[in-house]
Amino acid sequence: EDGCCIHKAVVSTQSTGDQAGKDRVCGEEWLVSKTGAYLPGAYEQVVGTISAYILTENIALHLEALQSFKDRFGIARKSGEQWLITIKESEAFIPDVNEKVVQVVPISTLTNRQYCIVLDPMGEDGKNRLGQRKLVKGDKSFFLQPGERLEAGIQDVHILGDDEALILKAVLGYEENGVRREPGHMWMVRGPCEFIPSIEMEIIDRRKAMPLDENEGIYVRDIKSGKVRAVVGQTYVLNQDEELWEKNLPEQIEKLLSSEIDPLADRNARSQGSAKSRQKHKVVTYRVPHNAAAQIYDYKAKRARVVFGPDLVMLAPDEHFTQLSLSGGKPKRPNCIRSLCLLLGPDFMTDIITVETSDHARLALQLSYNWHFEYNLAADSASYQADASALFAVPDFVGDACKALASRIRGAVAAVPFDDFHRNSARIIRSSVFGLDDNMKVKGSFKFNANRLVITNVDIQSVEPVDQRTRDSLQKSVQLAIEITTNSQEATARHEAERLEQEAKGRLERQKIDDEAEAEKARTELLKLQSMSAAVESTGQAKAEAQSRAESQKIEGQAAVEQAQLKAEAQNIEASSELKRINDARAGELEYVKATNTLEIEKAKEMASIETSKFQNMVTTLGAENIAKIATSGHDNQLAMLQALGLQSTLITDGSTPLNLFNTAKGFVGALEDK
Repeated sequence: EDGCCIHKAVVSTQSTGDQAGKDRVCGEEWLVSKTGAYLPGAYEQVVGTISAYILTENIALHLEALQSFKDRFGIARKSGEQWLITIKESEAFIPDVNEKVVQVVPISTLTNRQYCIVLDPMGEDGKNRLGQRKLVKGDKSFFLQPGERLEAGIQDVHILGDDEALILKAVLGYEENGVRREPGHMWMVRGPCEFIPSIEMEIIDRRKAMPLDENEGIYVRDIKSGKVRAVVGQTYVLNQDEELWEKNLPEQIEKLLSSEIDPLADRNARSQGSAKSRQKHKVVTYRVPHNAAAQIYDYKAKRARVVFGPDLVMLAPDEHFTQLSLSGGKPKRPNCIRSLCLLLGPDFMTDIITVETSDHARLALQLSYNWHFEYNLAADSASYQADASALFAVPDFVGDACKALASRIRGAVAAVPFDDFHRNSARIIRSSVFGLDDNMKVKGSFKFNANRLVITNVDIQSVEPVDQRTRDSLQKSVQLAIEITTNSQEATARHEAERLEQEAKGRLERQKIDDEAEAEKARTELLKLQSMSAAVESTGQAKAEAQSRAESQKIEGQAAVEQAQLKAEAQNIEASSELKRINDARAGELEYVKATNTLEIEKAKEMASIETSKFQNMVTTLGAENIAKIATSGHDNQLAMLQALGLQSTLITDGSTPLNLFNTAKGFVGALEDK
């Protein structure tokens, strides 16, 4: 009833004929498909019941022939042959005894943004083309034929932006847009675009543009020539013949570059700090701090360049840093401080050296040397490169300088006994380091010409004997010196106290004499003041009365002046108020007259407009022809009346308007003469 028949497979145990009358051989299997009940014969055996496969638009059957036969559609099938049954052939399918269902094949659907590549596609003759490929673009739905398979499944269309590109490689020779592509040829397709690779090519890589700041860069290697270059400060996309190149540096330099230690602030640090991983294809950068220099050597060009800070160093592919291994600690030990930059100073370094005097006293001196490098950075200086390279001429300038200075100091101290050295240690050490000039004075500095290092000062921080005998002798000498100094200071203090006492007595006597003189001067001044007071007392009363009268008259005069000023101000205010009132009244009157005139003008305009409209309406109503006839009706009537009377010429007046008969008569005579 639902269009699906039940089929029974029967086997014959011996040669016989079936119910349809067809001869069957023993062991032969066949399919019985009909509606209704089926009763197997005596020599038939039911092998099984097979249900039909319901096929839809999304499902197909993959069949295989077990032996050569002709299927129900009349197509001859060979043993092992495979084919596909879809809904176009049958909506419900029952496999024959000579057919085997390999699998149920789902439909493959591609959108308009997808594509796929079919391997070993089936040709028009129904056979697979082994080793070939077929490109299928969406929007499309299809079934994979037997033997076909997808390469990498269903893939999305490659959508490239402005900063993206695809590296392609030709696997087959073909021609595109007039360009011949040979197998193995590589090229690049840039965005923005949508790209679907053909079967003659394959996608090697998808690359994205790398935006680089002016202080950023990458190393790019040409895979054809092997040449490596640095690309800095631009947005760059690797082409088909380029790849990122990784620059390898020595492990110690990698640690120095990735450490967080400040070369200037943490210059005495021994640990390297925490290291960060570096992207080796990016251009190696290093920030040279202020008042420092870094040397970079180009192994390809075989030359070095020096960069002075503050600046940013960007290494070329063949350039490497010059690593500094400096001595450190007290006393100095080699290879304690590693750095990529050379600090130019001023700075100091401390060292502990052991010296021996001429009387075999061994002393440990802790000395601090102030130093700086002397160089010339003038751009037009001919010795610029020489000065810059000379700074790095000595790999360990700290150890070299400390050894040289210690040697000079040991030589100078070995020539003097302990007592002389103890009293003049500073002068002996400074003269041994800096030397003496022609005037036998200690020079101000000492310069190492090899690397332009200048020592400007020596600070003796401590002097300690090494052996116990020297220490005891130094202690006795110090105690004796202290006693001598103490006694000398006591005597000096006693003499100073006596001197101060005598000076105090002399100042006291002098002060008494000065006080008596001052007392006499004060008595004289008192008498003068008493006489002046008596004179003032006699003249004071008269002077006071005169002054009071003068003040009274002055006050009265000032009051009169102020009263006159107030009256003038009052009159001025009254006049101003009256003037303002008159101005306001006149302004109001002018505004009134102006408004009245404006109304009259508007009224006249409106009346003129009304009269104009009235006249226009009358003219429009009467019409131009009627008005013309009315205007000429009087003359026309007179003309008609004169013509009726037979008059050729006439003159009609109103009796009040004067006429020029002379001109009129002349006109008449002229008219007669013309006739």
